[in-house]
Amino acid sequence: MIQTKNLQKIYRTEEVETVALDEINLEIKEGEFVAIMGPSGCGKSTLMNVLGLLDNPTNGQYYFLDQEVAHYSERQLANLRKSNIGFVFQSFNLIDELTIYENVELPLLYQGVSSSERKTMVSEVLEKMEIAHRKKHFPQQLSGGEQQRAAVARAVVGKPKLILADEPTGNLDSARGEDVMKQLAMLHSEGAAIVMVTHSAAYAEYSQRIVHLFDGHIVTS
Repeated sequence: MIQTKNLQKIYRTEEVETVALDEINLEIKEGEFVAIMGPSGCGKSTLMNVLGLLDNPTNGQYYFLDQEVAHYSERQLANLRKSNIGFVFQSFNLIDELTIYENVELPLLYQGVSSSERKTMVSEVLEKMEIAHRKKHFPQQLSGGEQQRAAVARAVVGKPKLILADEPTGNLDSARGEDVMKQLAMLHSEGAAIVMVTHSAAYAEYSQRIVHLFDGHIVTS
C-alpha cells in the first residue's frame, strides 16, 4: 500500500536548513497496523503529513497504492486523499458549528455521495462508534472521549483504505484513551490499514509493528 524510497523532507530559510526526514525507507502493507514512536521533534508528524498526502517530500520517492505521488500537484493529492485516507488528530478537529451527525457526514459530501447513501453510512458508523445517541449534539456538548469517537467516525465513514492517527489519545485520560484504542483495533480487524503516532508504549502494543524515529531517521522498524 505504501512504500517510500530515500524520502527526505527539508525545510529551508535564508539562514537555516532543517532536515526533518532523512533517507526514510518504509513499507506498509494493506491491512497492517503500524505505530510510529520517537521523541518530540524527531519527524513523526512530518512523516504523517507526507504519508497522508498533505505535504510533498523534498527528495525521494513515495508510492501510494502503486502510484508514484511524490511530486503530484495539490489537486491530484486531494483527489487521492479524499477517497482513500481518513485522519484522526489529537485535537479532534471537529467543527463547532456543526452537529456530530453533520461533522461525520462532511467527508461524504466532498465525495459526492447521495443523500440516501450518506444517511445510511453515517448512521452505521455512529452506531459502530457507540455515539449515535449524541448525533444531534454539538462537539462542545460532548466529553473528550466522545469527541474523539466522533472524530474516528468521521475518519472512517467513507471506508478509507488507510487511517492515519496522530496522537489520537493525547488529550484523553487513560480510560477514554483505552476506549479509542479498542475502536481502532476493531477497525483494523475489519481490514483497515492504520498508521498511528503515539508516545505510549502501551498503546503501541495494539499495533503489529513499531517504527522508531530519531532525528529524522528510522532507527528500528
